[in-house]
Amino acid sequence: MTTPAEPMTVDVVSDVVCPWCYLGKRRLELALEQAEDVAVEVRWQPFQLDPTIPDGGVDREEYFRQKFGDLGRVAAIHERLKELGDGVGIRFAFERIARTPNTLDAHRLIRWASIEGAGEEVVEKLFSLFFEDGADLGDIDVLVEAAVSAGLPGDLVRRLLESDADRAEVREEIAQAQRIGVTGVPCFIIDGRYAVMGAQEPEAIVAALRQARDERDGVAERD
Repeated sequence: MTTPAEPMTVDVVSDVVCPWCYLGKRRLELALEQAEDVAVEVRWQPFQLDPTIPDGGVDREEYFRQKFGDLGRVAAIHERLKELGDGVGIRFAFERIARTPNTLDAHRLIRWASIEGAGEEVVEKLFSLFFEDGADLGDIDVLVEAAVSAGLPGDLVRRLLESDADRAEVREEIAQAQRIGVTGVPCFIIDGRYAVMGAQEPEAIVAALRQARDERDGVAERD
C-alpha cells in the first residue's frame, strides 16, 4: 500500500470549556496510538459554545440555572463525565469552577501557539487548568501561564491578548465551521472530507482514520 506523501489532517473543532471536547482529545490520543500506521497532523480549530458570554465571564451556577433550570440534571451529567474521565486520565473537578468564561481569548492563544508548533501543549494546559484546577480562562494571567508553560514568551502573549490581534480572524474561523455544518463539538474533520461528531470511542476514530487513509491511497494509486 502506498503511503501518502503528506500526513492526513485531523481538524479538531472544539471549545476549551466543553468537557466532551477534553474527553474527545484523550480518545483521539488513544486512537492515534492504535493507528500508528496512519500518518496524521492534528490541527485545533475554534468554536464557541456560547459567544454571548461577556468578556468578564459569568457566575457558573447561575449560568447553568438559567440555561438548564434543573441543576440536578447538570450534576448527573457531571457525574457521568467524571466516570468517563477516570477511564482516560482526566480528573474532572467541576466543583472548583466558579465562572464560565468567554473563550475568544483562549482561542486566540491557541491560534498563536499553533503557529509556533505548541498548539497541542496549550490546548492540553487550558483544558487541565479549567476542568481540573477550576481556573478562569477569561483571566489574562491564566492564559499567560498556559502560554509560558508551553514555551511561549509571556510578555508578548500578554501584549497580544490586551490588543485586538486576531479577534476577527478567530471569529471568522468559528463562522466557517458553522457554515460547513458544525453545530456541536467536538467534531473531528478527517482529511477535509469526513466528520466524526462527538467524543467517540477510540475504535470509531481509528476506523474513520483508516477508511480515509485507504480511500486516499486508492485515489493516489489510480492517479
